[in-house]
Amino acid sequence: MDNMQRRESPVYTVSEPDTLLPFLLSHVKGKSRNNVKSLLSRRLVAVDGVPLSRFDAPLSPGQQVSILPSPAPRADALPFPLLYEDEHLIVVNKPAKLLSVANDKEKARTAYHIVTDYVKARRVGDRIFVIHRLDRDTSGVLMFARDRSTKELFQARWNEIVTRRGYLAVVEGVPKPAQDTIRSYLVETDTHLSFSGAPGKGAKEAVTSYQVVKAGNGYSLLDVSIETGRKNQIRVHMKEKGCPVAGDRQYGARTNPIGRLCLHANELSFTHPVTGEAVTFKAKMPRDFNRVFR
Repeated sequence: MDNMQRRESPVYTVSEPDTLLPFLLSHVKGKSRNNVKSLLSRRLVAVDGVPLSRFDAPLSPGQQVSILPSPAPRADALPFPLLYEDEHLIVVNKPAKLLSVANDKEKARTAYHIVTDYVKARRVGDRIFVIHRLDRDTSGVLMFARDRSTKELFQARWNEIVTRRGYLAVVEGVPKPAQDTIRSYLVETDTHLSFSGAPGKGAKEAVTSYQVVKAGNGYSLLDVSIETGRKNQIRVHMKEKGCPVAGDRQYGARTNPIGRLCLHANELSFTHPVTGEAVTFKAKMPRDFNRVFR
């Protein structure tokens, strides 16, 4: 499915005298203490249908406690599409020419900074955590964690949790064969360029699979999947295949048909580390990719 579907929240019946926060902590599974406190502060917990925010609100036997659904996020609250949001994750469609995170030259105009402002505008003190990154000139699905524990779960179990990282790439020429898997060890130079080298110190294995979707006008559209997330690995592998990504002068492209790098992260599939649900997020192919073939 393209987006996770909200499931009906359970209702918990109070069996003995208690107060609200301890009751929630003992009954609501899969949420940290901070997550539960956040639900209370946002008045997303109801007792007998009445939203409450007091942590120490008294409970009596027979009362019913329910978790209210989060309000739907405004589509215009971010300058780029919001693909999904829950208490643990936020997923966006990052535009090209926007950094994922800050570097030495740019601190403020980044996806991380913009999404941070978005969550803080609704609740002061909220923050996000970096899970993965996209190159500045690559558009597409970018995900952040809403809490540190979710970030750490992804970091510790990335290869187990993530089942597919898909990209669309417009490359110069037509790679042969039309479908292949490229395996090499990438080494980064002092000038921050990468190339395939021998296994050894500093070399990191990179695995890229591709399939030609269509070709014309001297270009090919590729459906790409990466098993590893090495820096610039698709760009390096396609250059070494003799078919650099269009617009990628850094890695040998001779043309720039749409004024940007023709690389788009169109799909991210994984097992939600908290709910255990298999989810897929997709970002449609940029319209200007089609212009290359007209």
